[in-house]
Amino acid sequence: MIIAQITDTHIKERGQLAYGVVETAGFLARAVEHLRGLSPTPDVVLATGDLVDAGLPEEYRHLRELLAPLPMPVYLIPGNHDDRQALAHEFADHSYLPHRGFVQYVVEDHPVRLIGLDTLIPGKHGGLLCEERLAWLAARLAEAPRRPTVIFMHHPPFITGILGMDALGLTGAEAMAEIVRRHPQVERVVCGHVHRPIQVRWGGTVASTAPSTAHQIWLDLREGSRLAFVMEPPACHIHAWWPDTGLITHTSYIGDFGGPRAFKGGAPIAA
Repeated sequence: MIIAQITDTHIKERGQLAYGVVETAGFLARAVEHLRGLSPTPDVVLATGDLVDAGLPEEYRHLRELLAPLPMPVYLIPGNHDDRQALAHEFADHSYLPHRGFVQYVVEDHPVRLIGLDTLIPGKHGGLLCEERLAWLAARLAEAPRRPTVIFMHHPPFITGILGMDALGLTGAEAMAEIVRRHPQVERVVCGHVHRPIQVRWGGTVASTAPSTAHQIWLDLREGSRLAFVMEPPACHIHAWWPDTGLITHTSYIGDFGGPRAFKGGAPIAA
């Protein structure tokens, strides 16, 4: 099973730029074409939050148009820039989405079980897993203890070392780790929010964040560092699962970088 992960797309209303600089819609359009051109084509796409920039209905309509060319199922969860009601309204035909309450759900249709978690606190940049959300996760994991499972969410449950982002981190992460540690079927916890590819051993499994399809967070690990973004290459994650090996994660950069070319003679080869 091939799982593509895109994150932090930050779509604005048509014609607007994020921070007055970043054409996030154009970046997402290129990401969609990148995913369509992969071979094999991913079976599903996980979109792990900050789907739009201000949670506006017009932004979700724009997001829907940009995602429309994807031929595979796309599973959406909110980030701190999103609005639950506007998201659920625009994507009402996505039957997995709850009609009210937290936007979290289980997808049972694939070889890997997918659990989407809602970490949103309306009006805040940090995230939260409250007792209700943690109890829901524990119950869902207990339902299928032998099925390989991927949990996907926006806020990472670990410290990244980028202090400005860690200040906007996840409350309830330790309690989540205790739950996940009891469930070895969890292959990976995949997240967004940090706009960088990061991996860490956590809760008895591996947790990771994916890079943004647009702008990335400046990698600055100094004390007192200033939170900023950089225009490093956009990318997505490709999580490949095989029964004999489990989940393997690749960072796939989006753009024309030349190639592929044969090592012998440097001649172009078919992708």
